[in-house]
Amino acid sequence: MRTVVLDTNVLLSDPSVIFSYPDAEVIIPETVLGEIDKLKTSRVDPDLRFRGREVSRTLFELSEEGSLVDGLDLPDGGRLRVVPFEAEVSLPEGMSTRNPDDRILAIAYQVCSRSCEEGLTLVTNDLNMLLKAQTLGLKVERRGEGDASLGKRTIRWFGRYRVPLTILAIALAVFAGVVILSIYTSRLAGGNGATTTASGVPTEFRDLLSADYRDLLDGLVALEEDADDVEALKQVADAYSTINTQSGGIAFAQKGIEYYAKYLGHVPDDGDARTDMAVLYFVSGSTDRAIQEVTAVITADPNHLEANFNLGIFYWQGRRAYEDAARQIMTAIDIASSSSDPHTQLIVQDARTALQQLENEAAAAGVTLDIDPKYLPEATI
Repeated sequence: MRTVVLDTNVLLSDPSVIFSYPDAEVIIPETVLGEIDKLKTSRVDPDLRFRGREVSRTLFELSEEGSLVDGLDLPDGGRLRVVPFEAEVSLPEGMSTRNPDDRILAIAYQVCSRSCEEGLTLVTNDLNMLLKAQTLGLKVERRGEGDASLGKRTIRWFGRYRVPLTILAIALAVFAGVVILSIYTSRLAGGNGATTTASGVPTEFRDLLSADYRDLLDGLVALEEDADDVEALKQVADAYSTINTQSGGIAFAQKGIEYYAKYLGHVPDDGDARTDMAVLYFVSGSTDRAIQEVTAVITADPNHLEANFNLGIFYWQGRRAYEDAARQIMTAIDIASSSSDPHTQLIVQDARTALQQLENEAAAAGVTLDIDPKYLPEATI
């Protein structure tokens, strides 16, 4: 059985990649899990946070079948194992364990030096990681982004919403009922709390909710107690934003805008939150307001990656201003070019893909864009 080691950016590009090697032992370095866990507090786009949670959810569900460290069989064939870094094992000269990329490579190197019956392959979409791995003599494979690319995200963000509004209304009504139940039960006197959470919702019922709905529920209950709870306002806004990303529901986007506005009333300089709000304005059809919000962020922080990238998307998808869009997306790529952070590099990959799609669309519309080839996807190969 061959061995496949997955890099962080591959998992974030496609969380289902875990099940794509039925003939292999799939290795996830412990360092990768740490990087994915950082997404919980990092300010990255909602789609990336969603993919990170999908990876965590998948691994959590698989852990119920056995030990991830010891290894377990996957449903469709193959095995999965999470491998920690072993500091006592000697490493090739020049490798620094302080660098996350080097730690991932070190784990791959350690696994290969110990047992690789049919060879080991490191799967990564990061050029620097690829080159480092080759210098160590490791076999490397790039994995196409496929459905996890920006193309899918732009369809979800900017396409026609396929979720019927009646379903969204029912979902909101059910959730509102849960919140009312929460507030009501939390105020009942004499409750023993044995089967309820601190919010008053029965634990068994709360466990049926997804993580995003639990965040939303907890935040709304906290705001019932203190309408100016800044952390709760942010929590509710982020939850609505993520749920909107998953469902494409304008109703969720509008609620997210409402809570981001309240939060920014307390913390006006939070450029990340303002950028998230701008995305929700855009999916709600308010292109001018979306551009206004991210422009304010860029004025305060010219190197804000997501604000620059999203402004390019807004120019493209909202105004068909192809030249302005291309210039802005290239600016975003320049901002991120010196960073080796896997989350940032994933956004760069998305930006390159977007730029290619933009160029093609502009050409079809009779507009020729002056785009340096170094900004296009082929430049990363």
